[in-house]
Amino acid sequence: MTQQPLSVGIIGAGATGIAAAWDLANAGHRVTIYEAGAEIGGLAAGFKAPGWDWHLEKFYHHWFETDTDIKAILQEMNLWDNVIFPRPKTSYWIDGKIYRSEISPSAVFLPIGPLATARMGAWGAFLKLKADGLDLEQYTAHEWMLSHMGKAAYDKFFRPLLIGKFGDHYQQVNMAWMWARIRARSLRLGIYKGGFQAALNAMAARVQSAGDVTIHLNTRVERINWADGQPVLETGGGAQRYDRVLSTTSPNLLLKMTGDALADSLYGQQVGALQSIGAVCVVLALDQSLLTDGTYWLNLPATSADKRSNRFPFLALVEHTNWLPRQHYGDDVIVYCGDYVPADHEYFTLSEDELTRRFVDVLHHFNADFRPSWIKRSWVFRAPYAQPVPGVNHSKNIPPLKTPMPGVYWASMSQVYPWDRGTNFAVEMGRRVAGQIMAE
Repeated sequence: MTQQPLSVGIIGAGATGIAAAWDLANAGHRVTIYEAGAEIGGLAAGFKAPGWDWHLEKFYHHWFETDTDIKAILQEMNLWDNVIFPRPKTSYWIDGKIYRSEISPSAVFLPIGPLATARMGAWGAFLKLKADGLDLEQYTAHEWMLSHMGKAAYDKFFRPLLIGKFGDHYQQVNMAWMWARIRARSLRLGIYKGGFQAALNAMAARVQSAGDVTIHLNTRVERINWADGQPVLETGGGAQRYDRVLSTTSPNLLLKMTGDALADSLYGQQVGALQSIGAVCVVLALDQSLLTDGTYWLNLPATSADKRSNRFPFLALVEHTNWLPRQHYGDDVIVYCGDYVPADHEYFTLSEDELTRRFVDVLHHFNADFRPSWIKRSWVFRAPYAQPVPGVNHSKNIPPLKTPMPGVYWASMSQVYPWDRGTNFAVEMGRRVAGQIMAE
């Protein structure tokens, strides 16, 4: 029996919503996407300053060579030929010096001694080659890395990274998440020619050409209600009934849109218990290079979740144009100062000027010649929901994609576990939930 076309409302035009719409449209279903922002892309969205040929991501993004799901959908859309994989230099800042983080001959000079370095390398290889690391979720990354990598390696490398990423939660994060990070990484990093915004725009255009798909930008869904057993999406412009609804929003937004209909259920309690932290990025356009050794990504040490007690007020210093040619950005040198902090952190309430000043004040540590006069332009981007915090045995805490509310599904970065958030796994989840919608 041929399935009758469904009308599907999707909340969010990020990679998850776009991927789900692709499969639904190709199967002949009618899709309407609602995006609160002004552009396609969600957290992968970008912007373009005057004189730039490429978009720049608001929050730094890249693909790994192991990211098979984004490759598959871009190949289906005949867009994969636009993806390139330059190899950047990534490094650690340790005791005032830069150490390259990829495996290289210089690894023997890491400041933990040859035996500790060999031990770290051996266990790193074990994690890289381990095909399935979900069994590691019974341990915290803190306890597993300390006992296996050794105290020297843990204290110098992994503990500062965990604190910088998760702050007060760093001893709660489970080892399966760490395994997935190591397993998925590749030395070459991928990007779409023109930037991630160009990629998502091209994908959205392909989706719209595949079938009956409408995308509404600058349109926030305020409420999910029901009429005659069908979900209804309410926006400032009115209400629309659908056969199925897919929300790709944060846990808090899902609970806000559904109200008591979900909050009082066991599912709603699961959603409400999910932990996450936010992200902030100060992006600078400079007239000359900051990291003159060619480093693209510099991991900075953190000893305390209190940013004021650390030497540096952010986690990562990324000179984007040490990975991609600055000619794409009007010959500007592009530098990100990025950090992960709780949604109630002061970084979300400081003015853009104050946050920028606080981050810029430490840049002379990385280049003694740096002066604030190098800065041509700056931008500040903040997202209160950017990084899930997976605790021990987290797989038992993840709500399924199908909610108990009739016709309503939820797919968010909190459910891609044990993999880390990003467009590749967002695509996988979007296609998986589209399959469920059609099968049920």
